Amino acid sequence: MALHSTSSDDRGMAPVWHGVRMLSGAKIVAFAPVTDVARARAFYVDVLGLTVLEDTPFALVCDAGGTTLRITPVGELSPQPFTVLGWAVDDVAAASRALVDAGVELLRFDGMDQDELGVWTTPGGDRIAWFHDPDGNVLSLSQHAAR
Repeated sequence: MALHSTSSDDRGMAPVWHGVRMLSGAKIVAFAPVTDVARARAFYVDVLGLTVLEDTPFALVCDAGGTTLRITPVGELSPQPFTVLGWAVDDVAAASRALVDAGVELLRFDGMDQDELGVWTTPGGDRIAWFHDPDGNVLSLSQHAAR
């Protein structure tokens, strides 16, 4: 179903749908499905260092650099083969080493020229490393090249 705006504000900014400004200025909330919240808490809080905002039977809510991350229990989980959460970091090599030192295994992918840590450099110069959370969700670290 396509959403079509009915108008724009007088500055040509965000579309307005039936009098409601669309989401360009709204803060995003990220979700991570997990099968064991206690195990996920040990990883996301104790290893990754996220701050707990709330812990309820419905979600472990954390602050991830100003973004709300709801770590949500699910009955079954089939992890996707692609990145579901990622963090932009200033130094991907240092952050990757810190993860490895904390016992996190960085992922390697066939056909990708990754360095000794497992960091891949894109043709544009961005550097990316991937790892799993305890449920097999693919997470990433990225260091973006100056543009």
